[in-house]
Amino acid sequence: MSIPATVAVFVGSLRKASFNRKIAHILADIAADSLKLEIVEIGDLPLYNQDLDDEGTPPAAWTAFREKVKGFDAVLFVTPEYNRSVPAVLKNALDVGSRPYGQSVWGGKPGAVVSVSIGAIGGFGANHHLRQSLVFLNVPTLQQPEAYIGGVGHLLDDDGKLTNEGTRTFLGKFVADFAAWIEKNRAH
Repeated sequence: MSIPATVAVFVGSLRKASFNRKIAHILADIAADSLKLEIVEIGDLPLYNQDLDDEGTPPAAWTAFREKVKGFDAVLFVTPEYNRSVPAVLKNALDVGSRPYGQSVWGGKPGAVVSVSIGAIGGFGANHHLRQSLVFLNVPTLQQPEAYIGGVGHLLDDDGKLTNEGTRTFLGKFVADFAAWIEKNRAH
């Protein structure tokens, strides 16, 4: 049996009661036998400013983030949609990890996107906008199954546990396909 791939999980919502964080934890539970998912916090990263890298004075939080992400085999983004795009905190994490130029922590890491929304279209805009950045960052991103979790407020109980079996089955398939995608695309 092979060692489970390690997956850095980035949650695009900073709310304490974030549906996205709850879904990220559910995914980690579902994946426990095949993947090791770990949430990497992004809320305290200072906004990216290239001058700080150019001057050789990047904030310690940037350096720690970059070093941490380098150690993972793959990446998973669980995000809400803000104004038909990704939240600023998630875009900032992408920018911090992609610099200094030529030293991106993202390049070649297999990835996947799950968008989560209380609305009916499940964060479609954010999901696809994020994929545009991932193409440029050389993150081979799982194409199928696409994961748009709409109406999430009706899928979880008061403790954040998934109550919808159809969604649980779908997320199980998503995790299995993501594990196969990682195995196919990860650097050995």
